[in-house]
Amino acid sequence: MQRVIGITGWKNSGKTTLTERLVAELTWRGWTVSTVKHAHHGFDIDRPGTDSHRHREAGAREVAIVSGRRWALMHELLHEEEPPLETILAKLSPCDIILVEGYKREKHKKIEARRLDALEHTPLSASDSGVIAVAADHALPGESLPVFDLNDIPAIADFVEAVTALSAPKSRGD
Repeated sequence: MQRVIGITGWKNSGKTTLTERLVAELTWRGWTVSTVKHAHHGFDIDRPGTDSHRHREAGAREVAIVSGRRWALMHELLHEEEPPLETILAKLSPCDIILVEGYKREKHKKIEARRLDALEHTPLSASDSGVIAVAADHALPGESLPVFDLNDIPAIADFVEAVTALSAPKSRGD
């Protein structure tokens, strides 16, 4: 069983910072954590001039880059549709929990990040039953979902552990 929880929100709502801080907290608590980040538009993790970029430009469908420290696999979609989240989740190695940043339209459980500096303020929870809590940098009077201070990472991590059925932390790092 994969434990998955999403971090969603509008642009500049604090999604990446919240995800980063939750990864650090959950890892510190002894959990193995993987992440999936949804990117918009034509992002590229490769750079022109590198050998791998030259392979892709020549028409390679997939390019694996491997070193003694890490490996990455780039898959060109060409004329394929963007794969759904469950397809990507199935490609990940086993871990205790997966944090998914973005993917507003998917139906997994999510925490909505809200900041006053966000470009949009319409609550996603109003149209997404997958949103089960809100993490905000401001008061939200009348919100029916659990609300956490965006900076209270230990409390948000406790909530994540509870809703994903992560039992007691394995061992805390020092």
